[in-house]
Amino acid sequence: MPDLLIELFSEEIPARMQARAREDLKKLVTDGLVQAGLTYASAGAFSTPRRLALAVEGLTADSPATREERKGPRLDAPEAALQGFLRSTGLTRDQLEARDDKKGQVWFAVMTRPGRPATEIVAEVLDATIRNFPWPRSMRWGAGSLRWVRPLHSILCLLSDEAGATVVPLTVEGIAAGNATRGHRFLSPDAVTVTVFDDYAAKLRRAHVILDHAEREGAIRQGAENLAFARGWQIVPDDALLAEVAGLVEWPVPLMGVIEDRFLDLPPEVLQTSMKEHQKFFSARNPRTGRIEGFVTVANIDTPDDGATILAGNQRVLAARLSDAAFFWENDLREAKAGMRAWAEGLKSVTFHNKLGSQADRVERIAALSREIAPLVGADPDQAERAAKLAKLDLRSAMVGEFPELQGTMGRYYALAAGEDAAVADAARDHYSPLGPSDAVPAAPVSVAVALADKIDTLTGFWAIDEKPTGSKDPYALRRAALGVIRLVLDNGLRLRLMALNRVGFLGHGVEMDLAGGSDDEYSTDWVAYLNLEAFLHDRLKVHLRDQGIRHDIIDAVLAQPGNDDLVLVARRATALNAMLQTEDGKNLIQGLKRAGNILAQAEDKDGVEYSFGADPKFAETDEERALFAALDTAEPAIKAAIAAEDFPAAMTAIARLRAPIDAFFDTVQVNTDNPIIRRNRLNLLHRIRAAGQQIADFTKVEG
Repeated sequence: MPDLLIELFSEEIPARMQARAREDLKKLVTDGLVQAGLTYASAGAFSTPRRLALAVEGLTADSPATREERKGPRLDAPEAALQGFLRSTGLTRDQLEARDDKKGQVWFAVMTRPGRPATEIVAEVLDATIRNFPWPRSMRWGAGSLRWVRPLHSILCLLSDEAGATVVPLTVEGIAAGNATRGHRFLSPDAVTVTVFDDYAAKLRRAHVILDHAEREGAIRQGAENLAFARGWQIVPDDALLAEVAGLVEWPVPLMGVIEDRFLDLPPEVLQTSMKEHQKFFSARNPRTGRIEGFVTVANIDTPDDGATILAGNQRVLAARLSDAAFFWENDLREAKAGMRAWAEGLKSVTFHNKLGSQADRVERIAALSREIAPLVGADPDQAERAAKLAKLDLRSAMVGEFPELQGTMGRYYALAAGEDAAVADAARDHYSPLGPSDAVPAAPVSVAVALADKIDTLTGFWAIDEKPTGSKDPYALRRAALGVIRLVLDNGLRLRLMALNRVGFLGHGVEMDLAGGSDDEYSTDWVAYLNLEAFLHDRLKVHLRDQGIRHDIIDAVLAQPGNDDLVLVARRATALNAMLQTEDGKNLIQGLKRAGNILAQAEDKDGVEYSFGADPKFAETDEERALFAALDTAEPAIKAAIAAEDFPAAMTAIARLRAPIDAFFDTVQVNTDNPIIRRNRLNLLHRIRAAGQQIADFTKVEG
C-alpha cells in the first residue's frame, strides 16, 4: 500500500493561520480520498512559515469497482419519463433491463464503474483542495486566478511504495507537482529532492528546517528555560506566544537579553505586554527580586557571532518601545495622583452604545447596581460604589490606549497611586473577570460586587434595546457576560435571586416591570424582555453544567422547579440528581415515577378530575399496596425535611428508597380496576408518588 506525501510551498504563512491550515489540509485531502473510495491507515499534517505538508500512510493503490442498480419507470411510461431516466444514468435504451415488478414490468439500469488508480484520485483531490482552500484571507498574484494566503511557489506530491516514489501528475495554474522542496531561506536555499516522508523530514532538518510545529515549540521552550536557568531567572509561561513564535521560525535559535535598569520600575504587566505585543519576546523574571529583568527573543538563523548582532538590534528597538511605555506610565501616574478627574470627564465623550449612552452613563449605572449587590455578597456598599466609579477610568489613560489588553490591570495601579483602598483598587482590576471558562473568578467581596454589576448592566442593557445574540453571532460578547455571572455566583456560592438583580439592572436602563407578570393576562414588552434574559441565563447555565458532566435533561428537570433563579440551588439539585441517576436504584426509580405520572395523567384527562387527595390505606387490598403506603409515610417527611435543609443528597437517598415498593406495587396491583372506590384510592396513591418526586425535580423531563 503506497504512502502519500504532499507539500505546498509558499511565501510566509501568518503564524495565527497555521494551526487551522494544518487541520484543513488534512481534512480536505483525507475526506476527498475516502469519498473517492480510497482508504488509509494514518495521516499527519505539518507546517512551517513557508510550507504546509501532509503525510498519509497506508493508502490503497486503487479505488474498488462499483456496481449500482437503479429502478426506473414502467415499460409503458411516457417517453419523456424514460428519456429523463436515461439522462440521469448516462445509459442508452438498449443498456436497460426489463424486470417484473409488483405493478408490472419496469426498466432497471445496472451501472458498473471500474476502480481508479490512486494517482488519478490524488491529483483530483489535491487540485480541488488547493483551489478551494478556506484561508481566512487570501491573495491573487500574477496573471493567474489562483488564490492562496501568500504566493504559492511549488507543489510536492509523491506516492511511494516498495518500487519507489512517483510524482503525481498535477498542474495547478502553471505550477506542476514535483519531488523537490527547499530548505531554510538563508541557511539552505537550494532545492532538495525527496522520496518518502522520513527522507523528506530528515533532509529538511539538514537544510535547517524543523518540520514539526510541536518540536519547534519544544526547542524554543527548552532553549529559553536553559538560558534563564543559567542566570538564575525563570521564563514567564505564555503558551499562546510560544505557539505564535514557533509559527514564525523554521530554525529556532533562542537568545537572551537584559532589560535596562531604567525600565525595571515599570509594572511587570507593562514590560511583559510591550515585549510580547511589539517584539514577540518571552519575559524572564528574577525570583529573588520578583521583577521582570530579562527577555528571550527567538532568531530564525544561526550567525557567526552567536546572535550578538541580532540581540543588539533587538535591545535598541526594545529600549525605544519601553521609553514610550515609561513616558505613558509617568504621565498617567501624574493624572492618577491628581484624582483622575480629567479621565472621568473624558468618559462622557466615549460612546458605549448609541442606544445605551456614554461610558460615563454606564459607570453611573454600574455604581448604583454595585451598591445594591454589595450587601448580598458581603461587601461594603461605599467601597463597591467607589470601585465601580473608578473601574473604567483607565480607559482614558495613555497606557491602555497603547495596550488595550491592560485595561483593569492599569486601573488597579492608578487607583493605588490615587490613595484608594486596596479592595477598591483590586476591584478595578478584577471587574472584567472572568473573561472566559478558564479565567480565574474574583473572590474578594468588593471585586465580586462590581464584576457582577458590570455584567448584569451589560446583559440587561442589550436586552432592553433588543440586541440579543443570534445564532453564532454575538458582537457584544453577551454569552461571555452571562457565563461570567454564572461562574461568579456558583464559584462563590452566592445565594442571590437573579430575578431581583436583573430587575434592578433593567431599572437602570429605564425599564420597569411588575415581578408578578403582565396585567390583564398579557405580558408587556418589558416583561417579555426579562423572561428572555432569564431563559438566556438558564441556557448558559445548562452549557456550564453540561461541561461538568450533568445531562441536559437533568438540568431541565431541576430548572422546572420553583426558585430556579437561585443558581447555587439549581446546581446543587442537579448535581445530586445526576449522582442518584447513575445508580441502579435511581435508573429504576425513574421508570416507576414516570409510570405513576403517566397513568395518573391519563386517568385525570379521561375523567376530567384531579386525583390529588384522599388516598387511604384502609382501602388497600394487597400487601404491596400497604407497603407502598408505609414507604410513602416514611419518605415524604424525610424528603421534605431534606429539601428544607437543602441537603439534596439526603433527599435523593430518601426518594430512592421508594424504588422497591413502587416496583412491587406495579408488578402486582392493577390501578384501573373495575371497583371505582379502589380505583380512585389507587389513583390518589399515585398522586402521592408523583408529588414526592416533584419536591425534587420534574421527573417527566428526565430521559430514560
